[in-house]
Order: sequence, then structure tokens, then C-alpha cells
Amino acid sequence: MNTTELTNWQDFKTTLQQNPELILQFHYAADKQVDASYHITEIKQAPIVSVDCGGVMNSWTEIIIQLWEPEIQESERAMQISKALSIVNLVEKSLPLNPLGVVKIEFGNSAYDTRQMYPGNITIEGENLIVHLNPDFTQCKAIGRGGSCGTTASGEECCTPETKNEPVAEKPKFQLFNLADEGQSCTPDSGCC
Repeated sequence: MNTTELTNWQDFKTTLQQNPELILQFHYAADKQVDASYHITEIKQAPIVSVDCGGVMNSWTEIIIQLWEPEIQESERAMQISKALSIVNLVEKSLPLNPLGVVKIEFGNSAYDTRQMYPGNITIEGENLIVHLNPDFTQCKAIGRGGSCGTTASGEECCTPETKNEPVAEKPKFQLFNLADEGQSCTPDSGCC
């Protein structure tokens, strides 16, 4: 997974720590923001280990902040960053979070299916720190390693494991013998099974 352009936990937390007095807002789509009465319901740490279509093992950690928007608006002003940091501190007392973990925000409401999104641009507008969320995406890791996706001109698939040019040892040969006497083989209705 190419995580170089994604926000890691250390950078995200540092941004929050530098602005404790601001109000924390999340924009999840064009002109759509999470309702001001949202709650941070949990912070999850998910170690991911995968094997991609080329047979290459990959591993990374995700830090997932789950937001919940109550049906009834409880507040007209979103959470102050200092309150969000108090939740982070409470979580980190029990669960040390990987500073290099990729941050995702999990959110949905009655009009927007729940999904995990990446923090994109983080801007300050007046008293608000606004985290603009980008949708999660799928990718072919073979392309990220310099391969291609599809079939090559020679008919090879891009995602097949790399073959090594080592001499192939000849497989041992076995001779099979039928050790059962003609009359004593196990056949249906013979009573041997």
C-alpha cells in the first residue's frame, strides 16, 4: 500500500494539539459536513496483513476514528479540539496508537452510507479546523510496484508471482502397485467399508 500521501496518526494528532481552542469540523462531501452534534464513539487500531494478486505480502496499520451523528441535533456548535484530544488521551491510556498508522474517519448517516474516508486537506476557517474527507479507494499494488494491470503482449498476467530463473530439479518418479488381490478389492456393496 502506498501510504506516502496519506495522513499518519502522529501528524494528525500534532495538528489537533497545535489548535486545541478551535472547533473540529468534518466535511464528507461537497457542501456536506458532519452535524455539529457528532460524537467520537471510538478509536480503533487495525493492523492489516494482506497478500496481493502478485503474491507479495503487505502490512500496515490503520487508526480509525468513528464518528456518530445523533438523529436529534444536540448542539449547534461542534466539538472543540481540546475535547477530542481528551478522548484521544483516554483511548491511548489503554491502547497505544501506532504513530505511523494511516488515519481513517468512519462516518455515515441516514443520507450517506457508512464508509471509511481519509483526511485530505485540513484548513482553518475562522474558529473552525475543517478536516476535508476523501473517499477510500481500491488499488492494484502490482501497478504501484512498477508492473501493469492486465495481460502483457506475451500473454502473461501482470499479477502472477515473479518466477526465478533457477534450474528446475527433476521430480522423483514413483511406480504404483495394486496391492489388493483381485478378489479382495473394496467395491460398492462388498462390505469392506
